[in-house]
Amino acid sequence: MLNQGQITNDAARNILGSASRLRWEVGSSVHENIVEAIYTDAARIADRAVVYPDTPPRFNLDRTIDRLVTSRLWGFPLMILLFTAVFWITITGANYPSSWLAYLLLDTLHPMLKEASAFIGLPWWLDGLLLDGMYLATAWVISVMLPPMAIFFPLFTLLEDFGYLPRVAFNLDNIFKKAGAHGKQSLSMMMGFGCNAAGVVATRVIDSPRERLIAIITNNFALCNGRWPTQILIAALFMGTLVPAYLGGLISALAVVGIAVLGVLMSFVVSWGLSRTWLKGEASTFSLELPPYRPPRFWQTVYTSLIDRTIYVLWRAIVFALPAGAAIWLIANVSIGGTSIAEYVIGFLNPVGLLLGLNGVILLAYVVAIPANEIVIPTVLMLTVLVTGATQFGAGAGVMFETGDSETLALFHAGGWTLLTAINLMLFSLLHNPCSTTIYTIYKETGSVKWSAVAALLPLAIGIAVTFTVAQVWRLVSLVG
Repeated sequence: MLNQGQITNDAARNILGSASRLRWEVGSSVHENIVEAIYTDAARIADRAVVYPDTPPRFNLDRTIDRLVTSRLWGFPLMILLFTAVFWITITGANYPSSWLAYLLLDTLHPMLKEASAFIGLPWWLDGLLLDGMYLATAWVISVMLPPMAIFFPLFTLLEDFGYLPRVAFNLDNIFKKAGAHGKQSLSMMMGFGCNAAGVVATRVIDSPRERLIAIITNNFALCNGRWPTQILIAALFMGTLVPAYLGGLISALAVVGIAVLGVLMSFVVSWGLSRTWLKGEASTFSLELPPYRPPRFWQTVYTSLIDRTIYVLWRAIVFALPAGAAIWLIANVSIGGTSIAEYVIGFLNPVGLLLGLNGVILLAYVVAIPANEIVIPTVLMLTVLVTGATQFGAGAGVMFETGDSETLALFHAGGWTLLTAINLMLFSLLHNPCSTTIYTIYKETGSVKWSAVAALLPLAIGIAVTFTVAQVWRLVSLVG
């Protein structure tokens, strides 16, 4: 029987034999090759980082671009300009496919479905619930939500592939650190401008649980594509008409940009407050390696962003829009004592709405449109027709419809809207609670009912406080004037 010493000696001889054999296989110059590789890397790094006297610096494209996009003087203006261009392309480019989808789904397919329903003899209530309620709400979500996401997400992903987004995090890191948050929150905030649910998912890049919660809770202050239509329409109808026609577009755009900037400032303020109260702690530092710039893989990026982001978020919105459409139709068509449920609720909410500079129609629209922000405006139009009896627009009770700008403005005036109503609607659209898709995503990401409730109710409380303050100051100034 072999003892322990013999086994150890045999193992040692085997190891030494293997090492000797491998030594001859790698060749006699292995050490020289290793040292040469080390010195080559060191020389390459030194050439990039060191400038020698009387030697012109070697041109480096990455460092030249970085001197611009990360400089204290040009970094922020270039960042704002670039993202303004992305938003402009998204908003402008989405108008045409949105109009085409609205024509296809609302103006063409919906009447065909109504004719088919009449042909097979569906009861009026089932026809209304399925086609005027669930179908129209879903069609609105698709026509309004799909084109902006299909444009924004690929553009955003192309910037990510190019290597620009880490530079954005680098620029904003100091501001977020002062607010007690993480520099990478800037990336999730930018994603929130496309969709808040996607922005919440994007907070996974933040390692700290505390700072990730701050990013999740404040992501709602980034205007998602579902709220852009409301902002653009109200700004065009009320702010754009305050000036001559040739300045209307500019003033409307500045009003919308102002609301978006206000949302970014609210993100900083609320992050600062959370980091010093419920989520107290020190902002963590992170090592951010700026990757080299590289040409984006265009078609792969488009395909990936459409499948992994656009379709994923759109499907969630559709799932929640279907029951919302049913609820909208039911409250508008189910009557008690000859008065619809919607009219009862609007009458109950009107005093609260007037205190906030809004009205009961707007508040009810935001309640029933929690599943999807995209259906706020059509819901407001439908409920305004219901309470004013403005049948000249050709819409029945509980039926979503689309009008031109002049007809829409006339309808709003018939509902008692003023400039204060418009301004506070834009503010409330920015500051109200997240949509149900985003709330559900927050719950899935945090696994906490508590933090999901905070993320839903904190913006709503801020929205109520801000609109109430603006309404009272507006009325006080009006009285004094």
